[in-house]
Amino acid sequence: MGDPFGSQSQLGPLAAERQRTRVEGYIAKGVADGFTLATGGGRPKDLVRGWYVEPTVFGNVDNHSVIAQEEIFGLNSSVFTQDGDKARQVAGQLRASTVGHNAFRTGFGIAFGGFKQSGLGREGILEGLLPFLETKTVILDGRPKGYENTQP
Repeated sequence: MGDPFGSQSQLGPLAAERQRTRVEGYIAKGVADGFTLATGGGRPKDLVRGWYVEPTVFGNVDNHSVIAQEEIFGLNSSVFTQDGDKARQVAGQLRASTVGHNAFRTGFGIAFGGFKQSGLGREGILEGLLPFLETKTVILDGRPKGYENTQP
């Protein structure tokens, strides 16, 4: 965790203080509901500026609970297993735009976007451009002026 522009940083802060407060509320709810806080859940002590929350993992979570059903941190999720077929099966069931296998996966060469309160649609590469395009087909009897030197 650190400066999102730093070359060594893999995780930056949340977008706003309001979002951090919301995330901390979900973490408190998970603890209050008796789920196992395996790691994280607090503010990193060495990052006093910015809206950081430690990467947080809960265990023994009831799938019908609030923290399992609502989008807490954002648009990305991960499935940890050595079984690639199982990872694909579980990933297909998650309502997240990006699902990594055994790691957090992202990059500028993939589409991303939201579900639930984060909105619908995709950004990045072709999938992000297509919603803004409208296809038009024009059928002419011949080549218009200015296109004479182009190949058929």
